Amino acid sequence: MTPDEAGAENRDAVLNRECFCVTLDRAGLSAAIQTEAREADLAAVLLEARPHLFAEMPVFLARADLDAMLAVVDAIEAAASDPTYQAAVIAWAPEIARQDFGPRGVFMGYDFHLGASGPKLIEVNTNAGGAFLNAFLARAQRACCREARDAIELTPAADFEAAVWQMFEQEWRSQGRAGQPRTIAIVDERPAEQYLYPEFLLAQRAFERRGVNAMIVDPAELSFAEGQLRRGGEAIDLVYNRLVDFALHGERHQALRDAYTAGAVVLTPNPRNHALLADKRNLTVLSDPAAPARWRLSPVQRRSLSAVPRTILVSAETAQELWSARKRYFFKPSGGHGGKAVYRGDKMTRGVWEEVQRGGYIAQELAAPTERRIKINGQVQALKLDVRLYTYAGSPLMTAARVYQGQTTNFRTPGGGFAPVFVT
Repeated sequence: MTPDEAGAENRDAVLNRECFCVTLDRAGLSAAIQTEAREADLAAVLLEARPHLFAEMPVFLARADLDAMLAVVDAIEAAASDPTYQAAVIAWAPEIARQDFGPRGVFMGYDFHLGASGPKLIEVNTNAGGAFLNAFLARAQRACCREARDAIELTPAADFEAAVWQMFEQEWRSQGRAGQPRTIAIVDERPAEQYLYPEFLLAQRAFERRGVNAMIVDPAELSFAEGQLRRGGEAIDLVYNRLVDFALHGERHQALRDAYTAGAVVLTPNPRNHALLADKRNLTVLSDPAAPARWRLSPVQRRSLSAVPRTILVSAETAQELWSARKRYFFKPSGGHGGKAVYRGDKMTRGVWEEVQRGGYIAQELAAPTERRIKINGQVQALKLDVRLYTYAGSPLMTAARVYQGQTTNFRTPGGGFAPVFVT
């Protein structure tokens, strides 16, 4: 590939279409993860059972697109601190989200589709998964052509673990705590059954290297009494929250809910973080062309929000119009996660629509994903891709991609999975 060929269109687009280099040192990656995990044999079994967790080929991203994504993050984080915006989104949030204990929420995830008109924001996520795994993935890359070598050299190697610990320390201090937490619990439902359980093992070891007692816990194991959240006889100071019950409504989450509302534990991310940033209904406000003028945003920040596809609440008032124009929209449950129960309008049946129009859904204008062409057994296949920015308090921690087939990312696609991002 010559510079002239790449210059005829965006260089990243050419590379995503024509570069078939396998840059992943899979054996080295597996060995590194096993070495880091407390239980090396368990880590090996988990990785073997997840053959599509990591893609073997990188995704190339133009520097201008990365800068545009960071500008969108900056605009949304600025909006989230504005009282007028807060009043609008807290109005539909659960009661538990109304109290502000200080934390900003670790590992925010901003997901984008790329396109000729620039990146489009698809979702905002609290407790975005995969960051620890992607940190290992980024270190397991090898340059197999000039383009890959150049991109690797342009992608700075940050000290991920140090940045992560600084983030958790900041969350601790933001709730008025001194020193550092003695015990951190990584909490999720039936954690050993979660697809990203290998990441929990890596997070646990990272915390332990900082002198912290770290445990992986099902919320049903927790108790709250005498002002202290506990697991058995062990007191817990900080919870790294991986639950998707963002409001802690579930019966199994009562101890955690009680400790959080009492201010007895630092919970991050917490219900308020989700309400301000990641509730999908917020996209209806962020994508409203008239709304940003009412917030304390700079002109650049207001313009950056044009990267949020127009989003509309599905209701009795909007149902007829949305059904007629359904081919333009992607329908998502407003309280959903992980791509569950989402529908492309052009593939939606009347039966599905009967469920969607009852409410609890948003309709988001389609922003088609771009493609990453790969080779599998000598055959070229075109997979979809999205790019995720992991951030804290609006600052980037890491950039990663996900490569897949189907409507949403699923980690079931041969050749797909998490992919490193090489900035061109």
